[in-house]
Amino acid sequence: MRIFRHFHQADGCPLALAIGNFDGMHLGHQALLHKLTEAAQARGLKSAVMTFEPHPREFFAPDNAPSRLTSLREKLEFFAETGVEYAYVCHFNQRFAQVTAEDFMHQILRQAMNVKAVLVGEDFRFGAKRQGTLADFVSAGFEIISLPDVVFDGHRVSSTAVRDALARGDLARAAQLLGRSYSISGKVVHGDKVGRTWGYPTANIHMLHDRPPLFGVYAVKLKGLAESYLPGVASLGVRPTVKQGGKLTLEVHLFDFKQDIYGKHVRVHFMHKIRDEMKFADIETLKTWIASDAQQARRYFKLDT
Repeated sequence: MRIFRHFHQADGCPLALAIGNFDGMHLGHQALLHKLTEAAQARGLKSAVMTFEPHPREFFAPDNAPSRLTSLREKLEFFAETGVEYAYVCHFNQRFAQVTAEDFMHQILRQAMNVKAVLVGEDFRFGAKRQGTLADFVSAGFEIISLPDVVFDGHRVSSTAVRDALARGDLARAAQLLGRSYSISGKVVHGDKVGRTWGYPTANIHMLHDRPPLFGVYAVKLKGLAESYLPGVASLGVRPTVKQGGKLTLEVHLFDFKQDIYGKHVRVHFMHKIRDEMKFADIETLKTWIASDAQQARRYFKLDT
């Protein structure tokens, strides 16, 4: 997959283009991308995706923006896995926010990118003040391939529904909407190494964004260090017992595992919530709870305790 950070007529090839934030890459997004690759092949077009960084709501109202389900890197990984040929990362800034619907269609999509077919959700709006609609694409001569909402258990699949499920600790529901367990990927970096002095060494995962949709302690599976998943227990939060005003940290303790993994890129799959993050009276109490968390996670994975 080729990645562009500017609008470019890739090799002069006409494109079928899916446009959206694609936060979470849930079942609805997957259906859209499947339709994209199918439609592009049927029409002799290249498949392309346009996504935005930051999320427009993060730009307009950063204090009220929704939590991030996926980082940009994670989205690009999912695009590549789906078979998308070109990914356009649009830097959403004040200048882009002021582009009119007319200019977006004619100057960007048609002239710069050679887009022939556009795939979007039914409620898609675009251009300054979100004035553009699907009818405007049709009037401008684009072929519109619109997909109806994907419904699961009688409810619309959406990024908001995934966030709500994760926030209340319903990982099973989130997995149903995503078509997979929720995960966060990142590089293993050096931490303060306190855990190893307590008998629970942890892999510290570099977070690519600071607004995750879930916090607390979880039974997790880690991918990226071996052919199979490695079970463990993870804490995602600000460690209030250890530090005042601590930064967001994702720490994973892997069971029965001893290797130097600094610099490795891994993916942490959240399987079962054990508890919320808590502030304890002292370190000794925290250590007791850590031991209990690990034991609960081992029981979840049916490991010997």
